Formats: sequence, C-alpha cells, structure tokens
Amino acid sequence: MPELPEVEGVVRSLQPVVAGKTIRHVEVSNTICTSINKGKACIIKGMDPETFSNRLKGTKIMDVERRSKYIYFFLEDGADEAILVNHLGMTGAWFHVHSLNEIKEEKFRKHIHVILAFEEDEFLVYADIRRFGELRLLDSIADHPPLLEIAPEPFSPGALEYFLMKSALPKYANKPVKEVIMDSHVVAGCGNIYATEALFRMKIHPNRKMARISEKRKKDLFAHIVAILQESIEAGGSSISDYRNINGEAGSMQNRLQMYGRKACPICHTNTKQMVIAGRNSVYCPHCQH
Repeated sequence: MPELPEVEGVVRSLQPVVAGKTIRHVEVSNTICTSINKGKACIIKGMDPETFSNRLKGTKIMDVERRSKYIYFFLEDGADEAILVNHLGMTGAWFHVHSLNEIKEEKFRKHIHVILAFEEDEFLVYADIRRFGELRLLDSIADHPPLLEIAPEPFSPGALEYFLMKSALPKYANKPVKEVIMDSHVVAGCGNIYATEALFRMKIHPNRKMARISEKRKKDLFAHIVAILQESIEAGGSSISDYRNINGEAGSMQNRLQMYGRKACPICHTNTKQMVIAGRNSVYCPHCQH
C-alpha cells in the first residue's frame, strides 16, 4: 500500500499537469456501476456514479495536495467549492495521457475505472487493479469526519509533541510499538514499510509494548520515522508490487531499504524472522532488535 512518500510523489507529479484544468467530461467503468447497483461500494464512495460524474463535470482543479496517505483535489465551479479525496488503496494509480494506449502496463490499462477528460485528447485516468482505493467527492473535509482525526503531518511543528501525547495514552500502552506508529491517529502516513525501517534503525522489536519504551527512545524513534519518510520522498518512494507514480514511473527507495523484505540482517547477517502485527507481516532481526 502506498505510504506518505509514495503519495507525495504522485501529488508532486499531478500538480503541474492538472492544476488550472477544467473537467469537461467524466467516465466511470461498468465495474464500478455494476458493483454499486448491487449494493457493494466500489472505489466511488458516498454517492452514486451518476451524481459523482455530474458534480465533477465543469469543475476546475485549483490545486492538488497530500494529507497523510490521501490526495486532495481542490475544485471550483463558479462560487462553489468541493474536494475530491483519493486514497490509492493497494494498487491505485493516476495517469495523465492523451491516449489510453500511453498507459504502458496492461495490468493498469485493463483496470481503468475513472477517466477525467479535460480539453480534447487530454485525460487524467485512475486505474486500480484490486479496487481497494477510493474516490470521495466532498463539499468540505468535515463531511468525512475520519479525515479530521488524522495526526499532524510528521514534518509539521508540534507533530513530535502530538506523537508523545497520543502514544502515552492508556489505550496504546499494551499495544505493539509497530501497531501504534502505523496508526494514523498517532503518526500520519507511516505504514508497514517505513515502520519496519524505523524500528530496525532504532533496534526496537516491533512487538515491544509501547509502555516499555522510554520517552527519550520515543523521541529518537519519531526522528527516525521523519528522516526515513523524507529520504523516501527524495528517492521517489518505494516501488514495490503494483505501486507506480504518475504515468507508471517507479521510485528507487526500495533499493535502500535495510529490513523490509530482507531474508537476512544487513548488520549481523542473522536470518530475519516474521510475525503478524496489526494484520501486517512484520520482518525483524531477532538478534539486533529486542
């Protein structure tokens, strides 16, 4: 699943090519329409595809921003404003093209679900192989309360203090540290990949209870999370599995990961072990991390 650095890369690529463009037409896949008609939510959330398309038509994309792992498209239609919120799920990807044939990978071309048409022969295409992503059209962020509960951006002033405050709450005391730092209510945008890396750099076992970590080590851990996220942003994110930046571009952070997906520890060469924490497979070094 794309984490903060990957989503940041998508936003940085989208912003210059779509900001200021007016959506002339919207096309939604039969897969979405059929699923929703059967009462099963699929990608478009909170409204039916026809309403979604009609409300988007004629709006201008004023800006594109990232919030945690979400993409916000800020829209205007005269005096009216709206926000198109996108979560990429596990396999969502955006393509800015003049022809659908420009989407090079067939697995994405076969799973196109929303097409935003601008001027003639210019399209913004959302493809999603496993359809776990979502598109939600809102009048304001307050219309979807879970978005208001996300922790501050890790790079922002006060993010460390917020992390220390939240992680000290009784509800987190007996939870594994990895589960806590992957919780968007505690740290925004840190998922399995970067939680694994930060804990390895700190030599902390991912299953260690939060209450057993001192405040000093929490501060150091947060600093490592921020540093790794920033490093990954600069590397274009980690292109693992089906993640792609806009137009199928790949990042290179996967080549710098020290523990995620490794069979042996790069420091002591001990075979790594795995365990499931918060539903995610966690890789760690049994010798270095304790």
